[in-house]
Amino acid sequence: MLSFDPSEISMAKLHGYLLSGIEPRPIAFTSTVDKKGIPYLSTFSSFNVFSINPPVLILTLVKRSKGSMYKQVIENIKLTKEVVINVINYDIVHQMSLYESKNEKGINKFEKVGLRTISSEKIKPLRLAESPIQLECKINDIIEFKEGVVAENLIICEVLKLHIKEELLDENKNIDQNKLELIAHAGNSLKTETKVSDFDLSKLDALEGIGIDSIPEEIKNSDVLTGKNLAMLGKIISIPSDDDVDKFTKDHTEFIGLNKLKKHTFAKEFLEKKDVISAWKVLLMK
Repeated sequence: MLSFDPSEISMAKLHGYLLSGIEPRPIAFTSTVDKKGIPYLSTFSSFNVFSINPPVLILTLVKRSKGSMYKQVIENIKLTKEVVINVINYDIVHQMSLYESKNEKGINKFEKVGLRTISSEKIKPLRLAESPIQLECKINDIIEFKEGVVAENLIICEVLKLHIKEELLDENKNIDQNKLELIAHAGNSLKTETKVSDFDLSKLDALEGIGIDSIPEEIKNSDVLTGKNLAMLGKIISIPSDDDVDKFTKDHTEFIGLNKLKKHTFAKEFLEKKDVISAWKVLLMK
């Protein structure tokens, strides 16, 4: 058996052992508000249940990994003592990936990733309508372990109100885990219990995408394309040019003259094959 004191190895090695050996770690979108009441969206890659009576959750945020987002989240939490924890399932994993692709200050993340907000009942921060479980929490304490670049914070939250989508419940009003399909970190990969065993986060192509807010309204308001589809479209660096679309049209004459419904249906098929560029070109055909 390999045995050692944590101080005897590098932080990088210790990080790898702990995060690969203790998993899965559930992921959440958290929403807070700043001193002006402006809503702010962030992700936490490490949170869990700590107590049932009282109902307490813990969040952890690493300063080095989040940059300016870290500062804003901690500032909001310290100021308002409120946070909504919105769990992430397979249906919104692409929105999570799109969120990670662009973290500049001043960007409206709710619009960028195409997630709808709804009012909370006990606190000011908003809930995410697409999240299967939303937890309104007050902050009981924040423990800062270390000063410096790699400072870690343990945020202790008490649940004030719990919201669970009805379709996740069985006949006894218990959560059906097969319907929930939560996303969690497993080492360096993402994991879900039902759709796929695990998958690599890098394969979600979390680049500096244009965001859902930059997609034309006709496409965003589609009756065919889902939020997941729109998130995939929003992860491209730039929309295909007219010349690119014209060339695609010449090579794929079968798509000429299609109505909106059929174009969106074919685009969805391309997205299911992870061919985002072709999906865009079909959508942009005249």
